[in-house]
Amino acid sequence: MSTRHSYIFISSEGYTYQPGSESDNPDVENLQVIGFASGEDERAAFENLIAENGWLSSTSFGELKCFQLKHRRYEKHEWFFNLKS
Repeated sequence: MSTRHSYIFISSEGYTYQPGSESDNPDVENLQVIGFASGEDERAAFENLIAENGWLSSTSFGELKCFQLKHRRYEKHEWFFNLKS
């Protein structure tokens, strides 16, 4: 029996502006979260990501980075922080 692992796919392509920005130029270096998928390994998870999110083929994103998430139920392991506190 094979084990499925959870992965996050991100890209450094794209731009982000901080809230309230009036600049024409992006002012935050960032990573875009493209999606989450699971599979026996990262290749299988990537194939599942594409199969489950057909809209990705119509985007201009090219290179994706993939990281395995430690917890299979990663959505149960989330924390929020406030920069203003």
